[in-house]
This record gives sequence, structure tokens and C-alpha cells, in this order.
Amino acid sequence: MRKWIWLMLLVVMAVAVLGSRGSTFFEQRPSPTIVERIPVETLDSQPSREVDITLQVSTEKLLNHIQKLNFQRYTTKERSLTRTYITTELKKAGWKPKLEKFSDGVNIFAERPGTNKAAKAILVAAHYDTVASSPGADDNASGVAVVLEVARLLGSRSTPRTLQLAFFDQEEAGLLGSQAFVSKTARLQNLGGAIVMDMVGYACYTSGCQKYPTGLPVTPPSDKGDFLVVVGDTEHLPFLNAFQNSQNISSTALNKQESMPAVLTLPIPFKGLLTPDTLRSDHAPFWYQGVGAVLVTDTANLRTPHYHKPSDVPATIERSFFTGAAQIVVNATSALLEKNQILETQPPS
Repeated sequence: MRKWIWLMLLVVMAVAVLGSRGSTFFEQRPSPTIVERIPVETLDSQPSREVDITLQVSTEKLLNHIQKLNFQRYTTKERSLTRTYITTELKKAGWKPKLEKFSDGVNIFAERPGTNKAAKAILVAAHYDTVASSPGADDNASGVAVVLEVARLLGSRSTPRTLQLAFFDQEEAGLLGSQAFVSKTARLQNLGGAIVMDMVGYACYTSGCQKYPTGLPVTPPSDKGDFLVVVGDTEHLPFLNAFQNSQNISSTALNKQESMPAVLTLPIPFKGLLTPDTLRSDHAPFWYQGVGAVLVTDTANLRTPHYHKPSDVPATIERSFFTGAAQIVVNATSALLEKNQILETQPPS
């Protein structure tokens, strides 16, 4: 993600809310053990419902992926090593990943067909590269880990919609992997929407640790950096709204020490034309192909001091927030796969 994406994004939130009120093979570097800080309190006011225990995310597996990816993923050889890890994990979960080369890199793609051929597919994706000199635990091993957990939990599950997975290369070089992905227009004809994760593992629990643009005329869900943001385009509000109910989960379905973060959904009008800084992650190329897409994020540099730095290591991942964020993505993905509802915004009746 680029450094200033959130400065304009949160201003748009105000407009949307007010307007709608209505080298060689290398070894991985060791890092300290991932620590657990204060658990996030869920702010969801809706009643909990029981969910299939088979859809419970594993904190251990999520954190293990981040530990295994604890190295810079910038050079050609480093990114090749990363692809080997991802494809190996996908095969363990029963998937048949394919490498899709483009001029500047290689994407990874896998698909599990649904039972209804007429139902459009749901894509879950994240970029796997980093900037130079950063091991990218949050940016974006956290997103990769969540996609791998979706693969494990939903890979053998029978659903009406087809589930697709993608791991994009060269996001940090200018969204090159996702642009190459959407350039294959034939694959987009049966794609209902894309869920893109870019930094979902960092939270802070002191007042004022979450930054905002000056004079933001709305009240955020917290004065701390303990909530998850989901950004979507206004042309596909049902797709974005799937995340509003994704916190509904029985307390028995998560480890009692974990809890779900609040979710702030932000609808962006006009495909981000008025706010170009909202287009700096892998959801944006989908918008310009007319495909609904959401960006799931912890707000990047407006929250974490480790953005694009060598200090973005596994020890800085907040396990409670990260687990809850992953569960929200799994819940929303599962709900979208089970229902064949229209995901485009419909005109008022």
C-alpha cells in the first residue's frame, strides 16, 4: 500500500456518511515470539449466532505463516521462494495452484468450483511481495496468511458459488500483479467480487494511536487503533455490506481470549476518481473493470509505525486483532459463497 492512501480515504468517509445519511537461496531471519496484547472488545451490537465450528480460524496457523514468511520478499529469488511456500501450503489443503507469469512477475491462482455454474465466483486475494529492506509481517504476510486460512477452511466446502484465490506479485511496484490479473477479461465475466487483504495484523490500544485527517466530521468507532476497515465502491454496496454482519459469531467459536474487532465499512463513489489515493492497492484494478471489490485493512501508516520499515516483523503482529480480522474475512467469504444474491447496487424501487 502506498503511504498516503488513508489521508484522502477517511475524508471520503465523511462525505459518504454525510451524503448517505440517507542473490542466493537465503535463510529466514529469526524474530522474537509474537506477543499478545490487550484483546479487542467487540463493538457489534447485533446478537451472536452459532457458526459451524469447522470455520473457526486457527491463530496458531495464521501466526505460523507469518513466521515462515519472515524475510524480505523483494528480489526475484525472494519472491520465487515465497511462491514455493504458498503453493506448497495450497497443495496441502487440496488445491491445485497455477503460476501465471506476466512481464514483471508471477501471480498464483487457484479455484474450487461451486455447485451452481450460473452463480458468479468470489475471489479472495492478497499481494505477497514487499518493499526493499522490510520483512513485511503486516505488509503483507498478514494478508497472505488469511488467504491461506480461507483456503484451508473453505477448500473442501461445497457452496453454490465458486471460490477463487489469488496471490499478487509486484503490488509494491505499482499494482502490477493485479493489473495483469484483470487484463484477462474472460475470467472476469463470471467473477462476482474480490476480497483483497492488505495489512490486517496491527492494532494499538492507547488513545490517540490511530491517526486521522484534521477536522474529520464523523465519529470513528474508537479513539484507538482497534478496528478493521473495509473499503468498497458504491456500485456494489451489497458486497461491501456483507462485512457488516461478519462479526456475528458465537463466543464459543473463537478462543475465549480472542474477540472480534469492530468493522468500519467505507463506500467510495465514482470509482475513486475524486480520491485517487484510495486506489493504491490491489482492489483498484477490479473497480475499473466493473467488478466489485473491497479492500480489508488495518489502515497502514495511519496506525502502525512499522509501515515499509525493517521493523515490520512478526513480533509486532497483534494476535487477538489479527485472529479476529481473519475470522471476519472467513465469515464474510462463507456468507457470500452460500448465497447467490445480486451484489450490484440496485436503484430504489
